[in-house]
Amino acid sequence: MACSIVQFCSFQDLQSARDFLFPQLREETPGALRRDPSKSSNWEDDSWGAWEETETQEPEEEGNTSKTQKNSWLQECILSLSPTSDLMVIAREQKAAFLVPKWKHGDKGKEEMQFAVGWSGSLSMEEGEYVTSALCIPLASQKRSSTGRPDWTCIVVGFTSGYVRFYTESGVLLLAQLLNEDEVLQLKCRTYEIPRHPGVTEQNEELSILYPAAIVTIDGFSLFQSLRACRNQVAKAAASGNENIQPPPLAYKKWGLQDIDTIVDHASIGIMTLSPFDQMKTASVIGGINAAIKNSPPAMSQYITVGSSPFTGFFYALEGSTQPLLSHVALAVASKLTSALFSAASGWLGWKSKHEEETVQKQKPKMEPATPLAVRFGLPDSRRHGESICLSPCNTLAAVTDDFGRVILLDVARGIAIRMWKGYRDAQIGWIQIVEDLHERVPEKGDLSPFGNTQGPSRVAQFLVIYAPRRGILEVWSTQQGPRVGAFNVGKHCRLLYPGYKIMGLNNVTSQSWQPQTYQICLVDPVSASVKTVNVPFHLALSDKKSERAKDLHLVKKLAALLKTKSPGLDSFEMEIKELILDIKYPATKRQALESILASERLSFSCIRNVTQTLMDTLKNQELESVDEGLLQLCANKLKLLHLYESVNQLNSLEFHSDTPFSDNDLAVLLRLDDKELMKLQALLEKYKQENTKTTVRFSEDTDGVLPVKTFLEYLEYEKDVLSIKKISEEEYVALGSFFFWKCLHGESSTEDMCHTLESAGLSPQQLLSLLLSVWLSKEKDILDKPQSVCCLHTMLSLLSKMKVAMDETWDSQSVSPWWQQMRMACIQSENNGAALLSAHVGHSVAAQMSSSATEKKFSQTVLGADAEALTDSWEALSLDTEYWKLLLKQLEDCLILQTLLHSKASPPTAKGSSPQTEPLPRLSVKKLLEGGKGGVADSVAKWIFKQDLNPELLRCANQERDAENPDEPKEDLLRLAYGQFPCSLELDVLHAHCCWEYVVQWNKDPEEARFLVRSVEHLKHILNAHIQNGISLMMWNTFLVKRFSAATYLMDKVGKSPKDRLCRRDVGMSDTALTSFLGSCLDLLQTSLEADISRDEMQVPVLDTEDAWLSVEGPISIVELALEQKPIHYPLVEHHSVLCSILYAAMRFSLKSVKPLALFDSKGKNAFFKDLTSIQLLPSGEMDPNFISIRQQFLLKVVSAAVQAQHSVTKDKDPSEVAVTTHQRDHNWPALAVDLAHHLQVGEDVIRRHYVGELYNYGADLLGEEAILQVHDKEVLASQLLVLTGQRLAHALFHTQTREGMELLARLPPTLCTWLKAMNPQDLQNTDVPIAATARLVHKVMELLPERHGQYSLALHLIEAVEAMATL
Repeated sequence: MACSIVQFCSFQDLQSARDFLFPQLREETPGALRRDPSKSSNWEDDSWGAWEETETQEPEEEGNTSKTQKNSWLQECILSLSPTSDLMVIAREQKAAFLVPKWKHGDKGKEEMQFAVGWSGSLSMEEGEYVTSALCIPLASQKRSSTGRPDWTCIVVGFTSGYVRFYTESGVLLLAQLLNEDEVLQLKCRTYEIPRHPGVTEQNEELSILYPAAIVTIDGFSLFQSLRACRNQVAKAAASGNENIQPPPLAYKKWGLQDIDTIVDHASIGIMTLSPFDQMKTASVIGGINAAIKNSPPAMSQYITVGSSPFTGFFYALEGSTQPLLSHVALAVASKLTSALFSAASGWLGWKSKHEEETVQKQKPKMEPATPLAVRFGLPDSRRHGESICLSPCNTLAAVTDDFGRVILLDVARGIAIRMWKGYRDAQIGWIQIVEDLHERVPEKGDLSPFGNTQGPSRVAQFLVIYAPRRGILEVWSTQQGPRVGAFNVGKHCRLLYPGYKIMGLNNVTSQSWQPQTYQICLVDPVSASVKTVNVPFHLALSDKKSERAKDLHLVKKLAALLKTKSPGLDSFEMEIKELILDIKYPATKRQALESILASERLSFSCIRNVTQTLMDTLKNQELESVDEGLLQLCANKLKLLHLYESVNQLNSLEFHSDTPFSDNDLAVLLRLDDKELMKLQALLEKYKQENTKTTVRFSEDTDGVLPVKTFLEYLEYEKDVLSIKKISEEEYVALGSFFFWKCLHGESSTEDMCHTLESAGLSPQQLLSLLLSVWLSKEKDILDKPQSVCCLHTMLSLLSKMKVAMDETWDSQSVSPWWQQMRMACIQSENNGAALLSAHVGHSVAAQMSSSATEKKFSQTVLGADAEALTDSWEALSLDTEYWKLLLKQLEDCLILQTLLHSKASPPTAKGSSPQTEPLPRLSVKKLLEGGKGGVADSVAKWIFKQDLNPELLRCANQERDAENPDEPKEDLLRLAYGQFPCSLELDVLHAHCCWEYVVQWNKDPEEARFLVRSVEHLKHILNAHIQNGISLMMWNTFLVKRFSAATYLMDKVGKSPKDRLCRRDVGMSDTALTSFLGSCLDLLQTSLEADISRDEMQVPVLDTEDAWLSVEGPISIVELALEQKPIHYPLVEHHSVLCSILYAAMRFSLKSVKPLALFDSKGKNAFFKDLTSIQLLPSGEMDPNFISIRQQFLLKVVSAAVQAQHSVTKDKDPSEVAVTTHQRDHNWPALAVDLAHHLQVGEDVIRRHYVGELYNYGADLLGEEAILQVHDKEVLASQLLVLTGQRLAHALFHTQTREGMELLARLPPTLCTWLKAMNPQDLQNTDVPIAATARLVHKVMELLPERHGQYSLALHLIEAVEAMATL
């Protein structure tokens, strides 16, 4: 019941507006907007000396200075907020940002209003003009359906050039007025208010504009009509471009203020009529003792200015002394004074040429002369300079700030200062007007005033709000001579906004209709990015002597202090509380005191009950007229809840133990299961319990079944004698249910007594069933450890079902019972599948038992041979409900097995690498599976497979018959169990498809994990049905691969070689090693797609079935269904991409230089790349240009050389990293791939084969070379190439070893052979350590290949002799 400051809005991104208005602050750290809590100060601890005029501060550090500049930027801005909170304007110099509210979820999950930048830009139209003032004026709607509500908000902006411009919320300029050539100092607005009583003059709406020596007032009605017309004009012009409707002219008055030096701010008081005495006093002052006095006092418009000489000036303009001036409205669209919306389409209205427009704009509008208005009187103070003035809502008081740090309160009617506050330098001020609530007024005996009873008129109180930014404090003062009623620490960088107006365009009729909530005052805090308002209760305006409310408030504060400080164990404690609450007179305050007692955590139950009972007895003993019915009802309701709490506590505290032994046989009978079914259920629950054990932290004070009385009262409420549970969270719901049923479920409390107590209290069976199930399903771990709780649940459920309103006896036998449907729905939604399955078995058993007893009862009452139809109906109802129970049991069993699989322990990491780190899998429920679509089960298992990183081959093994010799691992056993429960949903192709998709999705999140994509392609290859395989591969390509593939292609083509790591990360989003693996996986995927396209014609489209228990599944379409909807690929186009992928892969794999992939293709080939693989594209055909073939051949020869080098360039000391590089791509046969590429690229395949043979011999792999020779067609050319290689080997052996035997042999060789050997270059050999025997075998092989007529045949014969001779050395 005291003053409070409440946040009603926040900023979504205030920093963006600040960066736009202050570009120089943009470079600083973004965390500077956060408030440093260590800097906050308590206003009570401040020394009063700091309030004086001369304030000395220590020099701040550089960091603090920059932080202050960053936080105080709002003080340098022009700020305005609409009274309806639907628009905020922040302007500085030439720029402005318009902020609009949006409803968004806050940090606590609740929706809150946040201001976001809706428009930002420059408002300046002329060179060098700045914004000086701004207003946001909401305009009333003219529609019948929304009378009194705001239609749109107009932004009025004043500039240093003297222009006043009007904008829409989106920054569109409506009209501009130049009414005076001086700069605009201040804009203020007054809207219509219903007079409080007949003695108050009705004020007209107006917009007042202050200039350095003049005041212009624009009639509100004229302005309202003009703005509406301009807005309609802009809308029509934007729609058609040819309409030109001239809006009505503005009616305004222009007063030239005289006899005053400087003016800083002003207040337009409005029309006032003097009393006869004031009329005679004014006439005497102005005209002397002989002045004539009119019979009727004249009406005058009063203006007050603040500035210097005089400090405050009072001006009075007689009504009717001058005629209003008419201004031709300068339409924005006509004069092209528009925002970006119209400047972008200049000339589209087709009115004037560009030259004519410039001429018009340069000409200043005609200035009407101002009517002189002399100051009548003022407050002369030559040293004091006024800074601002703020008029009170009822136009009787005004607050003025000056440069001395004072706030002065003026009596507007008398023109005198009535109060002064010191120590408020740079203060910002505003007003709050509070209307008394008649319902809170308490009639007092002997009070004959109209305000002494609840039927009199409402009183109005005014409070002055002062914000002192130097001290960071916001104060609320009661006027005129009242005390300070509130003070708040708010920071030193805030802005206090007080508009002083509401909605423009209302009248005495429309203002009485529904109006939106408008704020009177608000505080904008840039540090916390929030907007706050101040709430002040009316009773704070009442004097302490007359105000019982103030006494009551003191008693409430005393009670709150007593509840916090004093020990509750003392005997006098309860008596003090009773005395305090009985001394309070106001029912609303008494209610507040009682609620604080009920919410106290320190009071005992007996104390709370006794205090509440005492208060109720006191109320009953009072007279009926003076008793507040709401308070009496509250006491009665709380006492009922306290009685229920006491009864439940007593039942839970009694020692109750059931000595009945409980065996498995008893459980089977109870659940109506045979031994085999019970064993199966126990085995499933045991596996589930092992795999789902979670270590949880429990504190010593966390005791189940115990609930504090304070919490109990918060959870329950009585409304119209009906006990109901409030809307509380799930955890609180479980806590309430545990308080009622936990001891009963453990067999430690009487179930029958508890049900009777709760039923007597008024809780419905449906609510009790919901509470019981919430406890059962949430306490799964404890329940599974204690099977006897199943018997307790059976007993409790039977008792609840037998309550009067639980089961409706007249329920249609053809329908499903809502009682059991509620229980089944709770089991379906639960994620604790073990507890849900047990509760479903119990529910099924109780339902069957009740149906059987009802049938027997009906049968015993049936006359023999009569009413047979009724018996049949009963059996139909039984079978219908039974089918629903059986379906639920099957679904819960399936869900339990699946949950057990998904939460099974992870296997230890394999040698290849650790399993992928992913977030834990979500828990399942039947509802989730029913809403997950046909692929929901497979998708869940695929996520588990990804988490376990299982080999795709293991999925196939688990689906086969169990091998007796090799027992399954636990994982494999659970997987086989899941296969049995979901034979359709977990069909191998379906599961592989989902695994494939899951791996590629995870790879897309982190492309550096290349093994994910490799494993995805492995799963794709394991899909047997070609239709599914084709669709999945196509979806993977289009969704995840083609963009990165095209980026890699263009990057490699740009750099002309395999790109470095930095370029790969920049353009493709992955490292160079990951890119290599990515291209290899792309090649595998394209090859798999080609194979699937070949075999799809031989296969039928698979039929996707669903298990009988899950036929009602709904949700998103599954991956497999999407795959089957894909079109078949265009084989030549995929093959074309496969060739490109092979080229890219080879270039990256072997780090080839001087390779431009796209240069190997002509224009047709380039245009066909990266198109939809199902589309038919124009591909290269016929003979290729020889230049292309030459470039392709060079590339393929590079690939073969690099591949042989990677395989056979083995050093003596192997580097493990090199071995890893060579082994991870061992599956690709590069020479064969090069020959296949040669076929597609129209390059001679035999050239590639011969080059491969030559490279093998070059690296000393003679045995592999002999095998490769078999595939070469032109053996003669190959023999000539190998002859040269033989010569290089002999030349190295003879010339480079330089042995004596070698020299002697060289001397014996034929001269032609010596000359030929000397011409050989042994440096081209990659492996010179080849045995001479291998060279001899190579020479013999050449002899076999060379025909006798060949020109080099004789040379080969000489070589044989030379080799044989060398072999003997």
